[in-house]
Amino acid sequence: MRVLVLNAGSSSLKFALTDAAQKRHLLRGRVERVGEEKSLLVLGKEEIPVRAKDHRAALQAVLLHAELGPIEAVGHRVVHGGTIRESQPVDDALLERIRALVPLAPLHNPANLAGIEAARKLFPEVPQVAVFDTAFHQTLPPEAYHYALPAELAEAGYRRYGFHGISHAHVSRKAAELLGRPLEELRLVTLHLGNGASATAIQGGKSVATSMGFTPLEGLVMGTRPGDLDPGLVLALAKAKGIEETERLLNRASGLKGLSGLSHDLRDLHAAAAGGHEGARLALAAYVRRIVFYVGGYAALLGGIDALVFTAGVGENDPWVRAEVVWGLGHLGFRLDEAKNASGGPEITRGQPLALVVPTDEELEIALETRRVLTGR
Repeated sequence: MRVLVLNAGSSSLKFALTDAAQKRHLLRGRVERVGEEKSLLVLGKEEIPVRAKDHRAALQAVLLHAELGPIEAVGHRVVHGGTIRESQPVDDALLERIRALVPLAPLHNPANLAGIEAARKLFPEVPQVAVFDTAFHQTLPPEAYHYALPAELAEAGYRRYGFHGISHAHVSRKAAELLGRPLEELRLVTLHLGNGASATAIQGGKSVATSMGFTPLEGLVMGTRPGDLDPGLVLALAKAKGIEETERLLNRASGLKGLSGLSHDLRDLHAAAAGGHEGARLALAAYVRRIVFYVGGYAALLGGIDALVFTAGVGENDPWVRAEVVWGLGHLGFRLDEAKNASGGPEITRGQPLALVVPTDEELEIALETRRVLTGR
């Protein structure tokens, strides 16, 4: 099955044409600066200026310049699916459910909806499937997804949902393949470390704890999001700054960017810290400390860890972060192999337990889910 995978961001459209049966990509690319006067289509090493005032125009640019050939299905990444447990065929009712969740993922769901609506107009006869970042975490036990709030609030939807589930699901299976063991036997902690970041404890192939919560703001320190905060601090900010400014601060001005006063990009922070920038040093230290804290807690919940998995932009490409985390977990038995870590793994430790670097491939996971939903395979 040839699946066109779409991952629509607020100002971007990532796409992949994937042979789901063969589990391989035929073509991958992205449209950058969607909604701006000068947009850019990136196809391999080629950069093509295009006009993309919205996601529909961006997708039209892809169809014009990329030789996609026949498309049998379209698979969409959707960040917040609430309590939806599995990927779903797209219809009007599903779109309304996704739209109702926009307040819980204001940076993501509106763009996801725009991508779906664009594809439905351009491919009206092609079946389409929504694949949710939250679905993988619907296996959380009640004591994990409930906050300590009155029961009526939980019933109204105020609970932990978790995110990055597409990535956590993909790398957990790949880790099991690398280890040569059934996923059902393993205790894993997966670290999706990018501009957004989350940790997940996986037991028997199922998510049993995850760091992101009601929204993608909770948990680890991220590029521009703070992760864990005292709710009283949020209330104080809302009173002092107003709701809109508080939302801006927490979504766009906090995390590494806020701590450093410099940048959300770890490459910038490494360079600045090497030059003596105290804000950069503080941001890096807080970033690693929070990761170590979560992994240690998940080790206790799981009764031990068979493997720690690093993935996504930072996890796959920043050996300093990996080294600092592994050193911080020495009490759990992790022993860093510096040469393997510097070369990018996949194994970066000596002995047991193992730490692994496993590239994520959310587009492939979406294509496989799309095929499963439409064919039952």
